[in-house]
Amino acid sequence: MNIAAHEIGFDFDGVIADTAEAFIRIACSEYGYSGLTLEKITHFELENCLSIPREVVEQIFTDILTDSLATALQPMPGAVECLEQFTAFSDVTIITARPISRPVFDWLDRFFTGSTRENIRVVATGDHNDKVRYIHEHGLKYFIDDRAETCIQLAREAITPYVFTQPWNRDRHNLQTVADWNEIRALVTPSLIPSGE
Repeated sequence: MNIAAHEIGFDFDGVIADTAEAFIRIACSEYGYSGLTLEKITHFELENCLSIPREVVEQIFTDILTDSLATALQPMPGAVECLEQFTAFSDVTIITARPISRPVFDWLDRFFTGSTRENIRVVATGDHNDKVRYIHEHGLKYFIDDRAETCIQLAREAITPYVFTQPWNRDRHNLQTVADWNEIRALVTPSLIPSGE
């Protein structure tokens, strides 16, 4: 594929930010749920696959979503480098189901250079099922998300989705996938990547 960077959008949690790692770490260190691993998260709604009360799951995610820096949320491997390359030639659009965008902006300010940060736009929809209209509004033709149900919805709306492979979306779809940011980088038109990279 040769996709122009301005035509592809990205989910934030689970694609750009390693939210599962933050959840597992906080569940262990602050709530005593040891022995959790990424492979045990086999469902997007974690209470359906982990023996952790819903209220604890919700509290951990609330902490991550409202203050991503305080919870030490980290980038997915390769995400920062790739997005810095993409923004050298194009704006990049992040569309997240988070209800507020400020913690995402704060997080971007922490991990990205000023010039990169200026070329990243963030849309917070507050709803996993309300991304379609924003994707169309920003002229995106492609979108990468870790939630299989979102990608299935996008495919019905003339948007080409790529499912970012995670344990919770395996065997839940028959769509195209990307396993990591090396594969995402390979999708983008080479002319949009700085020479020598």
